Amino acid sequence: QVQVTESGGGLVQPGGSLRLSCVVSGSISGVHAMGWHRMPPGRPRELVASIDRLGITDYAHSVSGRFTISRDNTKHAIYLQMNSLKPEDTGEYLCNAEVRTLTCVLGDHWGQGTQVTVSA
Repeated sequence: QVQVTESGGGLVQPGGSLRLSCVVSGSISGVHAMGWHRMPPGRPRELVASIDRLGITDYAHSVSGRFTISRDNTKHAIYLQMNSLKPEDTGEYLCNAEVRTLTCVLGDHWGQGTQVTVSA
């Protein structure tokens, strides 16, 4: 069993900041690529940022320069520091992790999501 748990969402005014956390737990042998996705209201899911085991990152153009993804391999965790938030950043933020279990099965796992609302 693998669990992916997000936290840190909330309501923030435009221009404000939030920090999201995601922790992977369970019967884990290793965690490979991890990332943050979001589902804006009425729009399809989109990739926000990703990071591999070596710390190589990739960002959506819309968040580049404002968001920073980081990783702690000792905790199987990633973080998303979001600055200069805009109303269009509103959405459900979901964490995704590519996990190898103790039985050597490699699979994609998703958290339940955390809501981010940017509004005055």
